[in-house]
Amino acid sequence: MKENKTKAKLQRGEPVFGVISNSADAMLAELVGLCGYDYYMLDAEHGPISPAQAVDFARACEGVGVTPLVRVGQKDAKLVLQFVDNGMLGVMMPGLETVAEIKMLVSAVKYPPLGKRGLGLVRAADYMLGGMEQAEYIQWANANTLVWPQFEDAKLLKTFPQMARVKGVDGFVLGPRDLSLSLKQWAGPAHPQVQKVIEEALKIGRRAGVPIGLTAGTAEAARAELERGALIILDAMPALVRRGAQSFLVGGAYESH
Repeated sequence: MKENKTKAKLQRGEPVFGVISNSADAMLAELVGLCGYDYYMLDAEHGPISPAQAVDFARACEGVGVTPLVRVGQKDAKLVLQFVDNGMLGVMMPGLETVAEIKMLVSAVKYPPLGKRGLGLVRAADYMLGGMEQAEYIQWANANTLVWPQFEDAKLLKTFPQMARVKGVDGFVLGPRDLSLSLKQWAGPAHPQVQKVIEEALKIGRRAGVPIGLTAGTAEAARAELERGALIILDAMPALVRRGAQSFLVGGAYESH
């Protein structure tokens, strides 16, 4: 089994770049990987993505060397199990507000002794037919799966230092739009109050030694987030398509039509 390159890069202190999409078309994952991104994330919170569909996405990602991840909206360890058993190498989960809830996510993703994930003859384990002994596979899986809770509510800033130090967490991804809603700043993440919370979260992450992720819809925004100290950059499929379309049309294709 191959190393999770996204996790390996983060452990070396290198930034990682990925795309999140709620599309049910696995060809998008292949395109993202061939374009050079590190990871592709299924959005099973805001999209109609089931654990059964994750199998095709895992195959697509494996074929082009991009890490398959999933955002799971429900605080449901059994649902998480189905996604990781089908080949997802990491889980991002919103709405976790306590240390106990974050530990639940770690426990759902990791096998003993790090968690309580159950072991079956599943795709993620090559159906136990791939040549790895059980102990070897458990060690590999625990070393190569990612756990990314999301930080989306400003009220959690006081307890974020404790949350950031939970063993088994590989990073926190901030949700700027939901942060703006939690602060009643309806115009969006650009508001100074929202940016202040983001800056404080980045500082807490640095002190805890845990990577922090931010969304970026342009190359300029990605560079700015990296300069602020983010290591996980999350692009979105609509933004990616828009950039390509604007570059094509503004570049003269439309004007010369």
